[in-house]
Amino acid sequence: MTKKPKLKYDRRRAVDCKLIRKSKDNPGYCKYLITIAEQDGTYHKEPAYGRDMQDAISRLMWKERTYKVEKKINSTWIAITICFIIAFPAFFSHSNQPLYLLSSLAGITLLFGGLFVWYKYIEKANE
Repeated sequence: MTKKPKLKYDRRRAVDCKLIRKSKDNPGYCKYLITIAEQDGTYHKEPAYGRDMQDAISRLMWKERTYKVEKKINSTWIAITICFIIAFPAFFSHSNQPLYLLSSLAGITLLFGGLFVWYKYIEKANE
């Protein structure tokens, strides 16, 4: 294995991407090993899965963006969002119909369903 020279970059870059193998469980997907050069000149390797190399790199980028957002969001923001989803339809309800309760429940279901689908997409491991 050749030693890569330490170069300082103005931003993180993917400098190498290798196809490891095709997926056994999910036809059409492959496992790639992406070498990333950090700003300080260090290199590290990350596995990524995708239909092609561009898809694998895109999934890796979205995964890292999601982790950055997760670090900044805490449980307080989630609780505030849920309370807003519950209370918002009640403020605009002018009748005694419990439709606002149904719309609140649908909003929470869509929120958590969307998050579930997003994490399944990001964390898709195609062994």
